[in-house]
Amino acid sequence: MEDRILKEKKIRRELDLLLRTGEVLVASGADTNRIIRNMHRTAAFLGLPEENLHIHVTYNMLQVNLSDEEHSLSKFQRCDRHGINMTAITEISQLSWKAIREDYSLDKYEEELEKISGKPRNYTVNQVAVGAGFACGGFCIQFGCDWTAFFYASIAAIVGFRLRAYLNEKGSNGYVNIGIAAFVSTLLAWLSTFISTPAVAQYLPEWLYAILHTDTPWHPLMACALFIVPGVPLINFVSDMIESHIQMGLSRAINTLLMVTAMSFGISMAITVCGVDNFVKDLSMTPHNTYISYSIAAAISAMGFSMIFNIPKRLLWVVAIGGIIAVCTRNFVNLGASNNNVGLDQGPIMASLVGSTLISIIAVKFVHVFHAPHQCLAIPSVIPMVPGVLMYRALFALIEMQGVVGELTEAFSNAVKASLIILCIAIGVAIPNIYARRWLMPMRKHKLNQLIAQRREKRIFEGLDPE
Repeated sequence: MEDRILKEKKIRRELDLLLRTGEVLVASGADTNRIIRNMHRTAAFLGLPEENLHIHVTYNMLQVNLSDEEHSLSKFQRCDRHGINMTAITEISQLSWKAIREDYSLDKYEEELEKISGKPRNYTVNQVAVGAGFACGGFCIQFGCDWTAFFYASIAAIVGFRLRAYLNEKGSNGYVNIGIAAFVSTLLAWLSTFISTPAVAQYLPEWLYAILHTDTPWHPLMACALFIVPGVPLINFVSDMIESHIQMGLSRAINTLLMVTAMSFGISMAITVCGVDNFVKDLSMTPHNTYISYSIAAAISAMGFSMIFNIPKRLLWVVAIGGIIAVCTRNFVNLGASNNNVGLDQGPIMASLVGSTLISIIAVKFVHVFHAPHQCLAIPSVIPMVPGVLMYRALFALIEMQGVVGELTEAFSNAVKASLIILCIAIGVAIPNIYARRWLMPMRKHKLNQLIAQRREKRIFEGLDPE
């Protein structure tokens, strides 16, 4: 009887550790397939038989059930935190293998798991704010602005991001914080347009005005709030749907829609207060910069968003190169003679699919070189391609609709185009990884079984009970 009680107590602790592992992954923004794979690998380390283990993942709840012909034990874990922490995703993946290879005890595994969970982020809030600001500036360059406007967009975004972080720290509602941040960023971007007017020029020295003047003063209004665009949830949503995790995918989609709606509302309020006409409909996004400018802007955007995602510092240069490859490939396939650019002129939808697919294939080849999951290499590299402006153009047009002929068509056109681009980016990232995973799965399963067998033999040899 006492042995049975001790065994049940041990199983309960193992299930608690398994749930805690899944909770950290959910809180870090891992896609559902990765959450389940890592939990199954952790269960193998814990000695929980896969054939008797059932794992269910939802947006706010994790459930595990261990059952056989005589017993059934279920445990739940609520998941209230949802962010993006790619360092934690990377380290959880490494821990699940290392625990088996080095024969961790339950205490050792729990200690390492809590270290990952409680580890400070790689970048301070101010560093992330600067990175996010420059990422928005990089978007602005991709839309065709000059480098002076790049800095105006960056400054507006830095202030908005820092304000949002401050409000989050104070416990204010997250969606309200998004609206406020978008409002302030857009307001600052609007104020920057006056710097390039003749009215301001007469009060500035000629040399200073030459530095501060921009020929694209309105472009920062399109890019200054794009640090809010939920690129990772968007890609995870499509990936979950492709992998048949429908419930989780729909939850991510609804959360994404609420975030974009809050952002659009904040921008709409700022535009209304400033008395600006519907610039999002009239201002062209077709860039006419050089590919060198595209490359620099893409690298800046990829690294800036990587800081928001808390990617390991050692991988910043990797995603910078990935961003350059993704954006330049996208632009080359997208642009062409029809818009006085160099390229294949195939449009943004096909171009986004080609760019994201290429990055995903490269990431598949290099996951073992950089010892990082595919998600941590591919997603930050393709984030600069996410059509944030098209998303809020569609919602902005709906919010500002006044019965003018063509407004609904404009909103619908932008919504469909943005949806197709996002779908192509997500498919491009997911499909090569899915095929690579299925190809590698038998080898990884064989390796896992070997490690488990070696671990059991070692414990028997040492006079311990095998798990």
